[in-house]
Amino acid sequence: MAQHQELKRELKNRHVQLIAIGGTIGTGLFLGAGKAIQLAGPSIILAYLIVGIVLFFVMRALGEMLLSNAGYQSFTDFAVDYIGPWAGYVTGWTYWFCWIMTAMADIIAVGVYVQYWFDIPQWIPAIICLIVLLGLNLLTVKLFGELEFWFAIIKVITILALIIVGVILLVMGFQTHTGTVSVKNLWQYGGLFPNGINGFLLSFQMVIFAFVGVELVGVSAAETANPQKNIPSAINKIPLRILFFYVGALFIILCINPWNQLNAASSPFVKTFSLVGIPIAAGIINFVVLTSAASACNSGLFSTSRILFNLSRHKEAPASLGKLNRNSVPSNALLLSAVVLSMGALLSKLIPDQAFNIVTTISAICFIWVWSIILISHIRYLKKRPDLRKKSIFKTPFAPFINYAVLVFFLLILIIMGIAEETRTALLMTPLWFVLLFVLYGVRRKN
Repeated sequence: MAQHQELKRELKNRHVQLIAIGGTIGTGLFLGAGKAIQLAGPSIILAYLIVGIVLFFVMRALGEMLLSNAGYQSFTDFAVDYIGPWAGYVTGWTYWFCWIMTAMADIIAVGVYVQYWFDIPQWIPAIICLIVLLGLNLLTVKLFGELEFWFAIIKVITILALIIVGVILLVMGFQTHTGTVSVKNLWQYGGLFPNGINGFLLSFQMVIFAFVGVELVGVSAAETANPQKNIPSAINKIPLRILFFYVGALFIILCINPWNQLNAASSPFVKTFSLVGIPIAAGIINFVVLTSAASACNSGLFSTSRILFNLSRHKEAPASLGKLNRNSVPSNALLLSAVVLSMGALLSKLIPDQAFNIVTTISAICFIWVWSIILISHIRYLKKRPDLRKKSIFKTPFAPFINYAVLVFFLLILIIMGIAEETRTALLMTPLWFVLLFVLYGVRRKN
């Protein structure tokens, strides 16, 4: 059977816009926010705002470089051009690895959430979900876009409902069993920084994890119809989405619930809907979190398969992973990612208590590497190709100064992870991955 050699540009503007939304709203917000609030208190709103602004500049740098060359299909392409072949190899495989780690956690979460309704072993719904998503992804990229479109719609409706209900309760001065719904709840329980600056800084690991996937707009570039229009549009709307979906939602949650009434182990969204007297709140939010986990796994399958396809095209992965099926989908790459993902069930069985925290921390560290490579590539692009910069229709604001500022910020986050006991083990384990990659790259170069 003849193989098509190019990915199809089947993602429309609405798909790209919703992939951008889906990439910035995930389990990190729905589940991780509870833990982050316990660490930082009301100052968590500021933490989300800071990380959101930082990642907007990363995305602008990504967008500018993708649009500077029609041949670029991912950030590994310009990493090779502006930093070197080693950067493309290490970053490509690292991006695959961190999405695998993230999706592993999410596929197991699907099993846990289904147990809310059905008393069955959690690995069964996890595997069923993975098989369904794999089957749909194998058909066409348009189906991936449709899946993400509807998954994102569910998330958006949930947060919209929360904000609308919260505003009504604020205006009414509604009474709950924890007190009055009021803006004063933001500072009446120990101030904006109840756990001091330390608690505020320690929350950044979970906040960083909440934003993983924001760069999916860039990964989907090769399959986006009219990228010159759709990619800038999706990236420029990121700040408004962050203000609304993160800052807005957390503001409402903390006005309804004093921060010290929220449990780190459960979703603050469930707690909030329960407080306002919606009897089926837990079931509704459980469904939303289930679709959010499925959405994250869907994104993981998509991004990991495209990264493997790209690595194969550059002869940095087996040639078979670069084969496309009759629907112009990298089927072999999808199948490999699905097989590795299915091993997540085993991981959660062996270390159920530590697995999620270790996986999310390693994922956050690896994403910091990827985002940093994007910024460094952009610095090199500015120096080596001033001609492209001059005619760019999507220039990154304040470059290259903002690039250096964001890189320093990422370094500070890694230092904080090293100080925090919960994240220190994962931080010390992660360099082993990079050592392995550099060794493999060295062996390849000799051969």
